[in-house]
Amino acid sequence: MLTISQLNLSIQRVPILRGVSMDLETGTTCGLIGRNGAGKTTLMRAVMGLLRADSGSILFNHESLHTEKAHQRAALGIGYLPEDRRLVPHFTVEENILVPLWATGNTDRSRVKWVYDLMPEIGRFAGRKAMTLSGGQQKLVALARALVCGSNLLLLDEPFEGVAPALAQRLMEVIANLKSEHLTVLISESDYTHSENVVDKVYSIERGQISLMNSLAA
Repeated sequence: MLTISQLNLSIQRVPILRGVSMDLETGTTCGLIGRNGAGKTTLMRAVMGLLRADSGSILFNHESLHTEKAHQRAALGIGYLPEDRRLVPHFTVEENILVPLWATGNTDRSRVKWVYDLMPEIGRFAGRKAMTLSGGQQKLVALARALVCGSNLLLLDEPFEGVAPALAQRLMEVIANLKSEHLTVLISESDYTHSENVVDKVYSIERGQISLMNSLAA
């Protein structure tokens, strides 16, 4: 599904990622564990085409992502929940969710209905402006937006950061339910307190270098 090989990336000549290699098999849920500044967000942004690597390769379904522009990830079935949510404040919840479909010219809204079935609370405040929601509710909306286009691969950057315990638990329930959808999921956290029971394997990242920890799920 997703294969990263010997990825090196620098920002303003400062090395951030150093020889990163990892494999995400189809249908698996993987954790990416590291402290703030370890390189988690940089790695996800590189996969999304928001940062350009110095060297190495990123393959998605055996095709190189290096030549694909960032906005084309949605058409490939890749969804991304950034750490800072990146919702459009004056858009309604539903308008925010529809952004990936608008970007790809996709008029099929069946997946939006699927998201509402998966997270009924999203449907209940679909008409509210994003800026009126709590931080945890905004994370749910950002997850819904990622799910609308993420039919193959889902990248979740610190989905539980700054979220009240009850909403963090709700986020984890939704992510756990994705296993039945055969989605490939990568979740970054500072530790795997929330995701320990659902991840199939865990990668640790420290100072831009990555290593595979033991598999956790049966």
